[in-house]
Amino acid sequence: MYVKVRAMSGGSEVVLCLSKLTKVEDFRQLVHEKLNVPVERQRLFYQGKQLEDGHVMYDYGVKINDVIQLMVRQVLTETTNSNATTRKKQGNEINKSSTEKKQDSVRNSQYYKVDDLVDACHDGSWWEAKIIDITTAPASSSDKKTDDQFVYHVHFERYHYEEASMVRLHQVRPRSSKKLKLNDLSEGDIIMVNHNVDEPNERGFWYHAKVEQVVQEGRIKTLVVALQTESEWLTGCIIRFTDEILQIPSHVKLADRTQHTPVNRVSAPTCKSCSDNPRRNCKECGCAVCAKKDQPEKQLMCDECDKPYHIHCLNPPLETIPDVEEWFCPECKNDETEIVRAGEKLKESKKKAKTNCGRDWGKGYACAGRSKQCTIVPSDHFGAVPGVEVGTCWIYRIQASEAGVHRPPVSGIHGRGDHGAYSIVLSGGYEDDEDNGEHFTYTGAGGRDLSGNKRTAEQSCDQKLTSTNRALAVNANCKLREDGGDAGDDWRGGKPLRVVRSYKGGKHSEYAPEEGIRYDGIYKVCKYWAEAGKSGFKVWKYLMQRDDPIPAPWTVKGKARIQQLGLVMQYPPDKETKASEEPAKDATSSKGKKRKTSDNSEVSSGSKKARLSTSGYQLDSATKEAMAADKVNIKVWTVCEQAVLQGYQSFVSIVESEFSCICCHELLLDPVTTPCLHNVCRLCLKRSFNAQVFACPACRHDLGEKYNMPINDKLFSALKLIFPGYRGTAAK
Repeated sequence: MYVKVRAMSGGSEVVLCLSKLTKVEDFRQLVHEKLNVPVERQRLFYQGKQLEDGHVMYDYGVKINDVIQLMVRQVLTETTNSNATTRKKQGNEINKSSTEKKQDSVRNSQYYKVDDLVDACHDGSWWEAKIIDITTAPASSSDKKTDDQFVYHVHFERYHYEEASMVRLHQVRPRSSKKLKLNDLSEGDIIMVNHNVDEPNERGFWYHAKVEQVVQEGRIKTLVVALQTESEWLTGCIIRFTDEILQIPSHVKLADRTQHTPVNRVSAPTCKSCSDNPRRNCKECGCAVCAKKDQPEKQLMCDECDKPYHIHCLNPPLETIPDVEEWFCPECKNDETEIVRAGEKLKESKKKAKTNCGRDWGKGYACAGRSKQCTIVPSDHFGAVPGVEVGTCWIYRIQASEAGVHRPPVSGIHGRGDHGAYSIVLSGGYEDDEDNGEHFTYTGAGGRDLSGNKRTAEQSCDQKLTSTNRALAVNANCKLREDGGDAGDDWRGGKPLRVVRSYKGGKHSEYAPEEGIRYDGIYKVCKYWAEAGKSGFKVWKYLMQRDDPIPAPWTVKGKARIQQLGLVMQYPPDKETKASEEPAKDATSSKGKKRKTSDNSEVSSGSKKARLSTSGYQLDSATKEAMAADKVNIKVWTVCEQAVLQGYQSFVSIVESEFSCICCHELLLDPVTTPCLHNVCRLCLKRSFNAQVFACPACRHDLGEKYNMPINDKLFSALKLIFPGYRGTAAK
């Protein structure tokens, strides 16, 4: 298989051919040969994991066409300037001593003294608190005009178990002691109300508010205020608890104080399960194990789920509170033994085989997956695939799957029993097959024991007219019957079936390709029947007749057309690179031996020179006129026309690349050419507008909310001529 190695710094990217059982240290040597990066300076990453020596690529799950990132270690030099380091340490110690200087503590300020009961602000809301200390404010602190030179250390009564908070004068005031009535309020008054920002109908916290209006509807009066939060004013808030409106007292000097009784205020409970009842056990606000609320000094809070735990309720129990910055409960804690840190080797899997396998099975394409998927047509498409001409050859079967001609990587029949068959592969795997080129007899699937991941086996039981066998029968232009069917003279009315021939069929057929796999056009099912095969078991047979206007690739006209279109053997990226290097290697290793020259060797070499010399492909006049009519994309069409010299395959590939949608990454469907000359599918642009994004998806040029998205019919007409039958995937 092949993988891509890409430098994180950008610019460098190479394709390397390797096996799944290639060792990481051997892979580093390949990177060194291609990118000239020393082995000791390489850091290789794949899907968030760092590749370490002692493992093989299979251990990290590396697949075909995956990208492995390369980070080059920097060469570090030792710092010899010890004086600079010493001065830096001395400066840090001086700064640390100055910041840790103890602040002067005082008993009284102008308005408050220690042990006073006050209201203090926290996150925009006001809570009952008690002053436990008053200190001098540091000179560097930012003072407001209403602040004095002191910092007030307050303890909130509701959260008595927490440490004291430091507030300034504008964040503290005497406790409210006077209730107000709705009739006494006027617009612009500053009052104190209870409100729940998230659920306005429930009890919440106490806030400062400005009266906006008092609305009276019959006997019911409604108070509308602007709520003061920590960062902004929330306007239009309707207050539900209108009988609990409090007056905000101002600061009073200690000498002018009078006795007053604070009003008992009710706030929203912290825990909705027990309503903050201290006598009720609760696993929400109490210990998550025993549900008790005692001994808060012996409780640990999980930093993930925020649930408290008694240290003696844990399993195993703890004797003291651990001195750690973060603590996680047993349900939230990750198993540190399973974490693979940078520089560590992978953990041994319990499912790993006890004995090492010496078979290097990972270098070929038999087990490789698709690196891309055909989106020109949906997977249930009948007929030819736009852009794939009769006579197109691939070196590996998985490439035919990527092109959309025959999608299953293993199965010989692609179809559904209730819909029909879309394509088949003729590879000579069944002894009852008979290939005569224009027509052939095809044997159905099944009747074999393929247990143990086998690809083929001898016939061991009767075949049934189900699944893909039934799908082939549905393609015939006759009524579906369990004992067989015959379309007769109306066989052309059946569903089209794509036929692909493999080189493996060359043992029994002269029409099979010499190498790789080849697309041979459209066939129809004329009739199907069941009979005893050569093995003695019942098999289903299908008579296929070619029904394609394009000449077959084994005919004289077909070969001439292949030559005209410049169709060559298609290789994967790594094989294509090696094929271009092979001529030079062969020239040096031949040692005077005479080599046979043929057209096939030139075509299959994979080099650009061979493609240019054998390509006689030219665009037809209709396609040229359609391309010229699309004047807004004339520069892009000029680039595409230059690829015509390299043959039909190169031209189709560059058109598909240049005219792919930036959103769905598929060939344009109902294309819209924006004023900034970018092309996008109309449906994709509609989705963008529905998401309130009124800009070009490619360059973010503002299109405006009222952009009418006109379809570029001239561009779409040209694309349909190049890709006849194109209708997009099912998603579109």
